[in-house]
Amino acid sequence: MDYIRLKTALNLTQIEDRLQYNPEIIEFHLIEKNLYETDLLIEQIRLLKSKGIRVYLHHPMTYQGRYLDIISSDQNMREHYDWSCEILSSICKQEKIKCVVHCHYALSESTDYHDSQKRMKTRKKIEKILSICGDSFLWENTIHGIFSSENPYLLSEIVEPLNLPLNIDISHSFISLKGDNNKLKEHLDKFHCFANYFHIVDSMGMIHDSLPLGKGKINWEMVKPYVKDSDFIFEIDLKSSNYSDCTPMIQSVNYFKEIESKLSIV
Repeated sequence: MDYIRLKTALNLTQIEDRLQYNPEIIEFHLIEKNLYETDLLIEQIRLLKSKGIRVYLHHPMTYQGRYLDIISSDQNMREHYDWSCEILSSICKQEKIKCVVHCHYALSESTDYHDSQKRMKTRKKIEKILSICGDSFLWENTIHGIFSSENPYLLSEIVEPLNLPLNIDISHSFISLKGDNNKLKEHLDKFHCFANYFHIVDSMGMIHDSLPLGKGKINWEMVKPYVKDSDFIFEIDLKSSNYSDCTPMIQSVNYFKEIESKLSIV
């Protein structure tokens, strides 16, 4: 298996760069304005599908420059969250694809997982989205807060009762667990059965650094069996490079294949 599984914006130059590698999977990392240009999005989804590429979407991270939060005290943000989910769910159902979505991000109002009322409010809002949008979404963990590995109630109060399909970002889990590979293994033992999709990306375990594989401290030989034959992408940050050059992702592909070779020898 080639494992050419890449992220791109809805940007023709970036898409062309990814296509030169004949990817198996492409994830469109959307921004707010893409919600108002759905014809272009659908056109590009269909183009990739026509080439045999599996397509995933990633819900825009921000609304009017602020990180989204499913239980935001700002009514406009909550309404935008619901509306945007409906738009993307409609596309997912039509095109038979899935979309990754965050309940919240690290510095949002949902950061305090100790607040049981906020935890229950988050669960109810997820249930609302599920009732409207069905199974279009894969719910991604963040690095701090209610929907993160540091919340000891995440499995028992939200994921398990809702049988929630997850996208596990390995680096987010690692950062939440303070860079502890043993705790990461324990986390994956509990959560991997709910994961339909993964973001494969390295980290030093302290901040959201999104490193190429092998540049951080994650034990990928330990992680690889949990991923098995699941869909995933290499979600490497290109901010220090060029968004139109996905070479760091391809380097991670090669590292991942080397890990697989080592495990097959063992």
